[in-house]
Amino acid sequence: MSFKQPDIQQVETYLRGALGKKIAVIGDAMLDGYIIGRIDRISPEAPVPVLEVESEEWKLGGAANVAQCLVALGCDVRMCCITGDDPDGRLFCDELKNLKIDPVGVVADASRPTTRKTRVIAKQQQVVRLDHEVTHVPVASIEKKLITQVKAAAKWADAVILSDYDKGVLTEAVCQAAIEVADKSETPVLVDPKVRPWTKYKNATVLKPNRKETEQYVGFAITDDKTAEEAASELVKKLKTKSVLVTRGSAGMSLFDGKPRSRSLTTFKAEQHEVFDVTGAGDVVITVLAACLAAGADTPTATWLANVAAGIKVQKFGAATVTGQEILEAIETQSVSASKELDYERKVMTRKQAAAFAKKQQKQGKKVVFTNGCFDILHLGHVTYLEKSRRTGDAMIVGINTDDSVKRLKGPGRPVQKEHDRARIIASQACVDGVVLFDEDTPYDLIKTVNPDILTKGADYKRKQDIVGWDIVEANGGSIKRIELVEGKSTTNLINKSNK
Repeated sequence: MSFKQPDIQQVETYLRGALGKKIAVIGDAMLDGYIIGRIDRISPEAPVPVLEVESEEWKLGGAANVAQCLVALGCDVRMCCITGDDPDGRLFCDELKNLKIDPVGVVADASRPTTRKTRVIAKQQQVVRLDHEVTHVPVASIEKKLITQVKAAAKWADAVILSDYDKGVLTEAVCQAAIEVADKSETPVLVDPKVRPWTKYKNATVLKPNRKETEQYVGFAITDDKTAEEAASELVKKLKTKSVLVTRGSAGMSLFDGKPRSRSLTTFKAEQHEVFDVTGAGDVVITVLAACLAAGADTPTATWLANVAAGIKVQKFGAATVTGQEILEAIETQSVSASKELDYERKVMTRKQAAAFAKKQQKQGKKVVFTNGCFDILHLGHVTYLEKSRRTGDAMIVGINTDDSVKRLKGPGRPVQKEHDRARIIASQACVDGVVLFDEDTPYDLIKTVNPDILTKGADYKRKQDIVGWDIVEANGGSIKRIELVEGKSTTNLINKSNK
């Protein structure tokens, strides 16, 4: 299924609409610790490195990182989870309050510790990770307290996220309590699943497994869009979800619409960025998806925005957040780049297109300029010449010799750059409106086809009769303009200088 990208105004509407939306996050929360320092020596006690600690910090992790990501998007967040009745649990709640996240749904359980993962880092490399956790399901009394909070949060929310990190919190009773309450008010429920069984997620709005998790569930490999669609379709059929979003790493993410009459797959290519750290990318995806659905976006649009956000996240270290402004700026940058790319490609024309372009300009009362050259290595002399030429009229078409034509004129060592590279480089100049390649030794036939109003050449041509095409242009009422050149600037000089 094809996807039509919304314009920047629509994007702004959705991102602005996400501000203040009430999102409930239910799942396995934890503290992420970072002990950062440097390693310069080996311990005399054992053959192990010694870390000289420079800093320690604690951050919200697991499902709580999802909550933190939502705060960065401007959402109002309520957290439902289980912590230990311990100092880490109290630190966890303090961190929630610092971010203005409502901790009313946090249930303390004296029988388990607060999950804590401590990473020891030297030179931005993780040396070891220390985990304090238990993963068994909560006792009945604690589960009952949590379900009470989950129902209240689902009733309050504009969207619900179930964030499963396999620490025992998301039992079937907890998941179904959230889904059933949310369903009554048609509130979307989004699930980031972990280990099977996934039947506890039945009837959720969007299931967001990664490729590996999906493959383990369906029992076959996802190698392309066809197998992704087959896998997602099986999940929809078994779990009765409205949609399945499979994140596929470098292959992007595939959204399967499970509606009976419109079942189809849309794949969003991964954003092309240097990947620095994928930690927390899945959390960013589900938070942007939930926030945008709550703001009124359809699922494909919300997925596209989540994909853009994931591309921003992987350029950051650790479980970093992404703001709406960052998403907006990334899309604006993409739009400008795509527009320029399309513009440059559109400027490289066939002879027929160039003639039609010139005719259209002339019908509007504009003067069309034509000039030509090899333009092998673009330099200041070329740029100045092109700018001065363009000023003589209203639009300019540039004829460029093909590789064979340049070789005949300049010798076997030329051109340095291929014809299509030269054409694109010249097309990128703001003063150029069209570029046409010609294979002949001279542009005489091309000039006849384009029929310009003004023909320009360098002032080193002393007689207009030496300028190819002068007769065609003057016969049609046009004029010849000789342009002063920048002294000492030429491709030949550059090549000779580089060879010394």
